[in-house]
Parts: sequence; C-alpha cells; structure tokens
Amino acid sequence: MNTTAPAAARKTPVNWRDFVIYIVFAALFIFFSATLHDKGFLDTNNLMNIARQTAMISIMAVGMTFVLSAGEIDLSFGAIVALSAVTAALTLQATESIWLAVGAALFAGTAFGLVNGWFVAVVGIPSFLVTLGMTGIITGVTRWITQLQSIPVSDERFVFLFGSGDVGPVSVLFLWMLAVALLGHLALNRTRFGKEVTASGGNQTAALYSGIRVARIKLLVLVLNAFLAALAGILYAGRLQSARYTLGENDLMMVIAAVIIGGTSLFGGKGTVVGSIVGALIMGMVNNGLVLMGLNVDQQLIFRGVIIILAVTFTMGQLRSKRAAKKK
Repeated sequence: MNTTAPAAARKTPVNWRDFVIYIVFAALFIFFSATLHDKGFLDTNNLMNIARQTAMISIMAVGMTFVLSAGEIDLSFGAIVALSAVTAALTLQATESIWLAVGAALFAGTAFGLVNGWFVAVVGIPSFLVTLGMTGIITGVTRWITQLQSIPVSDERFVFLFGSGDVGPVSVLFLWMLAVALLGHLALNRTRFGKEVTASGGNQTAALYSGIRVARIKLLVLVLNAFLAALAGILYAGRLQSARYTLGENDLMMVIAAVIIGGTSLFGGKGTVVGSIVGALIMGMVNNGLVLMGLNVDQQLIFRGVIIILAVTFTMGQLRSKRAAKKK
C-alpha cells in the first residue's frame, strides 16, 4: 500500500501572507521599544494607554470586518458613534439611569444600521452610496439635538463601567475590547452566520445557489456594524466624560486601515477578527510612537494615509495572485 500520496495530500501549504501582520506587529514593537525606551514606551502605564486609545477603534474594526467580508462598505459608523454618545449623555441627564441611557444609545445606533441594511438589501442601492448619504443625515440630527454643544457625563458609575474604570491594573476599555474581539472571532469562524458572511462576499452567485439568503446577510452585517459603533460611542462618552457631535469623525481612516492591514479583503470573501484587532493595535502603537518621537498630528495623518495605500496595494497583489493561480 502506498501511503505517500495520502500523506502528501493532507499537507496544506503555508501561506506566509497570513502571518505578515503579526511579523509587522512584532517588528514595530521591537523598533519602538529600542528607539523610545528612554521616553517610556515600555512603561506599563504607556502600554495600557495604547490599549485604552485603541479599544474603540478595535471594537469598530470587528464590525467592519464583517461588513467587508460580506463584500459591502459602511461609511456612516463614525456618525453613529457621535449620535450614540450624545443619546447616552442626554438620556443619562434626563433619567439618571445608566441602563436606560445605554439601551437608548444602542437602539439609536442600531436603528440607523437597520435603515442602511434595508436600503442595501431590499431596495438594492449600493452600500457606499447609502451609508455616505446616511452620514450626512445622522450628523445633521446629532448637530441639531446638541445645538453644537458638548454634553457632560458626570455619573461616576457610568464613567467607571464604560470608560475610565480599572480592574486592578487592567483598563475596563481593554476588557470591553477583549470581549467584543472574542465574540466576533467565534461568530466569524465557528458559526453558520460567519461562514455565510464570507461566502456572500466571496461569490454572491454561488452563495445564492447554495441556499444562502445573501440579502439577509448584508442587512445583518450592517446592523451589527452599527450596533458596535453605538457601543464605541458609549465608551467614548464614558472615557471622555462628555459627548459631542464631532466624536468618531476621524475614526473612518483608522478603522478601515486596521481591518485591511489585518488581512480582511477589501473586496469581500475573507475576514479575520484577530487580524483586525492586531491591525488596530498597530495603528495605536504607531500613533503613540510618533507622539513620543515628537511628530505632530499632520505628520501622523500622512503616515496613516501611507499605511492604507500600502495595505490596499498588498491586498490587490494577493487578489491578482489568487486569480492567476485559479487560471492555472
């Protein structure tokens, strides 16, 4: 009996591209540790500060991982962040109930996600156009109800649970990030829903023929993304102890960059929650390192833009390689 062939067949070639993000993370960590050790980069407080600053980006990156994996895009989540933060702050002022404030904020954000999903899944409008238009609507609503004023958040319990609290040496924000990352990873990789998300984004026609309700999947990922954006808004309100209509407006580039460099395909069909979290941590670490180096905000924005272009270029290269391999 020849056992060589079956044994060879069982061997799956290792794709080194799947591990690039982790190599980059390790390399950057070593670089900043070596060059900024005298400026406190490795200090425990500084590392935990990176986790705090990255937590909301990471949570939004989990939602965006599902959206991109399904072959869609959502440009409205930054506006949902601000609306949800403001809703939580105003409800907290009116009722003094933490859970009513949280519930109202999550409902407000998720409702707009449902509207996005309905237009994409039922009406058939491209998600890019729907969410771009919705961004203006949500931002206008938020500016209107706040009259361009910052809404203070003074409830100590809310602030502790959703922002500034620490459990021992660990930030509450970091624990929120870990919880969302774990649930997102399990949902994408261990559930039928996750498999249908990637199938819908990889080949919509094949997914339809296999019985997957693609329209339903598109609606659900947009709702999920809005829900996580609303959660991020609540955490922003707790961390900053205030809510303002400008919250989240600068997060679009950070979130998409984190997801793409983490290994999720910009064109659908492939997603990794763990990679997105690592991508978010890389962005947070780079920002922290650049600040310690003395670079200003303008220079940081340039660096982020370069990262996004390089990440998209790498993704395009992977896509071309896969198409070439299929043709062979």
